[in-house]
Amino acid sequence: MTIKNLNEFLESSKQKDLSPETFELESPYMLEVKLDGRVWAKAGSMVAYRGGVKFVRQGLMEQGLTSLLKKAISGEGTQLMKMEGQGRVYIADAGKKITLLRLNGESIFVNGNDVLAFQDGIQSDIKMMRKVAGMMSGGLFNVKLSGAGVVAITSHYEPLTLAVTPDQPVFTDPNATVAWSGGLSPDIVTDISLGTLFGRGSGESIQLKFAGTGWVVVQPYEEVYFQHTA
Repeated sequence: MTIKNLNEFLESSKQKDLSPETFELESPYMLEVKLDGRVWAKAGSMVAYRGGVKFVRQGLMEQGLTSLLKKAISGEGTQLMKMEGQGRVYIADAGKKITLLRLNGESIFVNGNDVLAFQDGIQSDIKMMRKVAGMMSGGLFNVKLSGAGVVAITSHYEPLTLAVTPDQPVFTDPNATVAWSGGLSPDIVTDISLGTLFGRGSGESIQLKFAGTGWVVVQPYEEVYFQHTA
């Protein structure tokens, strides 16, 4: 065990400025946003700020009727807030690892629990997996992010990216699935034998099947256990 004196602790943990980018990781678990205008972030993710910053929950007109209906179906859904003004904002989500991705016109899908922040040039749209909504409590929702700008996503521990090819589909646990490429549209499959093997209360195991060409990101952690409603 290493014991630091007070000055050593203050020096090693102080805020750093190593990049001119709007998003800068202060640590793998803490994101600094150099705010000059507007950035979208997960509601409740702010841990500290300085400067003239205004926090506003996503408005009804900005969400649109379709997104409101999707949120009503999925429960809370993805609650976003606008951070507007000039200053520094520090955000985090339950100590999860943060990954920064720069989109240059591409689209990606991210599990609704794993969207931390994105720049104003990124468009977002909530997507519901209807098949799951009929099978599971609350269903499964994700967020399509597209456009030009930087996106911050989170994962429990180190994420793993798996390639999806036409001859090699990938099957994932929905609770461990973080993100996937915009050209993929996962199907829902069940495996009763797997459910029995792992002792799931429902006796069934729900999986996502990714087929085609692209990639899928998983984490070594199951975020939320689904509950069977049938």
